[in-house]
Amino acid sequence: MKNGIAYIVFPLDVPSLSEARSYVKKLDGAVGMFKVGLELFIKEGPSVVQMIRETSRAGIFLDLKLHDISETVGRAMEQVALMGVDLVTVHCASTRKMLERAVAGSQGKTGVLGVTLLTDNDSQAVESAGYEQKYVEDLNRLVLKRAGMAHGAGCRGVVCSGHEVAAVKALLGKDFLAVTPGIRPGWSLLDNDDQARVTTPAKAVLAGADLIVVGRPIRTAADPREAALRIGAEIDEALGQS
Repeated sequence: MKNGIAYIVFPLDVPSLSEARSYVKKLDGAVGMFKVGLELFIKEGPSVVQMIRETSRAGIFLDLKLHDISETVGRAMEQVALMGVDLVTVHCASTRKMLERAVAGSQGKTGVLGVTLLTDNDSQAVESAGYEQKYVEDLNRLVLKRAGMAHGAGCRGVVCSGHEVAAVKALLGKDFLAVTPGIRPGWSLLDNDDQARVTTPAKAVLAGADLIVVGRPIRTAADPREAALRIGAEIDEALGQS
């Protein structure tokens, strides 16, 4: 069984390579993976991936949420595969064909994750987007539908909230990765959080999450490394490994 630290993904939600490098150095050995999102990748490009590889032992998660016509996504994924990252995201709010083309483009070098439903989306957002009432009334149903499509297309796993992890695992098996954003340790929960579907590290991991994305509680802490280690220890305790 892996230790608590290995579950933690830290998102490098900063605008420059120098700021990203600072966090990578601080958190090397305290998190299992670094996530590179759109802001940083658009600003710095593949150089940020190279920097992480040279500075840290952690895995690399490229969170681009690709969503375009199938052929374009497939060709983009071929380029991503050349960078040697561990995971990359595509949107499930498209067709199975697009997901299949993404998997083919990855050439088995990079794990493709399907994004089921963004964590700042709630029932009102789903209704506004024009989905059937059965999905508005039960977001879990929409997430499972999209997760099933991703599984059928050959994706390595999905991104889903902690509220849906157990159902995804029950339906698609323990080997299908579940990556959970919107993670907030109990000591950092806010009344005005901008993410609608949040959960704690321990609850997410006990439900079956393979990786948890923890940003703000670590980034805004007085000592980010201590905060990450504290979260890792909480996970170990929840798993009976302390």
